Amino acid sequence: MSFASLSLETKQRALAELTDVKRLFADRGWFPGTSGNLSVRVGDIAPDDFHFAITASGKDKSLSTPEDFLFVDREGKPSETTGLKPSAETLIHCEIYRQTGCGAIFHVHTVFNNLVSELFWERKSIPVDGVELIKAFNIWDEEAHIEIPIVSNYAHIPSIVPEVTERLDKRIPGIMLRKHGIYAWGANAFEAKRHLEAFEFLFEYVYRWELLHRR
Repeated sequence: MSFASLSLETKQRALAELTDVKRLFADRGWFPGTSGNLSVRVGDIAPDDFHFAITASGKDKSLSTPEDFLFVDREGKPSETTGLKPSAETLIHCEIYRQTGCGAIFHVHTVFNNLVSELFWERKSIPVDGVELIKAFNIWDEEAHIEIPIVSNYAHIPSIVPEVTERLDKRIPGIMLRKHGIYAWGANAFEAKRHLEAFEFLFEYVYRWELLHRR
């Protein structure tokens, strides 16, 4: 699907969803120092053909301006003429869209997600046992156990992508970068938001549980 064939309404809807989510997460303090990035896919998806709206690089996400977002293609290149630069981590979004076919991806940096990523780095995954919020991922097993993958955090973003490809677990709608933050996704913006909120609850729970039991 060519970007030009997408309707204005489709593009505006994606931008409106991103604006709402950006404001909500900024109010929670989830974008310290212009960190984090958000994206919403527009139109249909094929592994070699898709477009999405994503936060522009280096913007204060507590503010709303006409320069907050841009559209990019499957390679993370702008889909239309713009002076804006996409987030430095756009290639990770590209790979998650390619692997999952999802509709939205939200990435935030928080103290708890950074702490648990380091706490369980040698394990390469964050274990969660029997917590109710696991059901947010449509996992309904009683006393369910999940492992949230952790991948290396390199300054050279393309070096991260192969690990994302290798470690991504389609049963778990999220992947963690070590001492960096969680990428959570869903079929649409509502589902991605739900998943991200569930992950953040679980990270705080796991960290506090470890504190109680390592004394």
